[in-house]
Amino acid sequence: RGAGENRDEVVLDFRESDDPDGISVDSDGFTIENLTVKNVVRNGIIVNGAERVTFRNLWVGWDDDDVLENNGAYAVYPVGCDQVLVEDTEVVAAADAGIYVGQSTKIIVRNNVVHDSVAGIEIENSDDADVYGNETYDNTAGVLVFVLPNLDKKDGNRTKVHDNDIHDNNHPNFGVEGTIVSN
Repeated sequence: RGAGENRDEVVLDFRESDDPDGISVDSDGFTIENLTVKNVVRNGIIVNGAERVTFRNLWVGWDDDDVLENNGAYAVYPVGCDQVLVEDTEVVAAADAGIYVGQSTKIIVRNNVVHDSVAGIEIENSDDADVYGNETYDNTAGVLVFVLPNLDKKDGNRTKVHDNDIHDNNHPNFGVEGTIVSN
């Protein structure tokens, strides 16, 4: 948890880091809130195989407008998780998905702003996702819901996408060649 009064007061800038992921977690009951994570090589915050995961009041992204192709793939990235909440977070300039939730269950993605990314919000091979109150703009695509082959979880069920402001998503695609979103 950031110690400041808002997410701008505690900034973790990974521009000089050799670690490809900014924050990597694989334990249950993880909450990250009230801080900024930026300029990570690959993924801003990745949580793998955990239960009760919360991302709240964050700014995660890349702030060098001249080198989009060097931006990391995912900003907020829970995968294989159960009981995921992503709220009140701003994501900027992810080279794949700003907010990605994959192969997970019981998901709420609400009241976030995602812009200047390839995919704004992506729900992939997941069950019981509720995506609402978000704004996505200036991405290549605003919101994507996928069921892709060749993953451990083979299906996705009961995703609701409603009451979002999805507009002006015609940003040039700077996804890494060969990835699903680059197409």
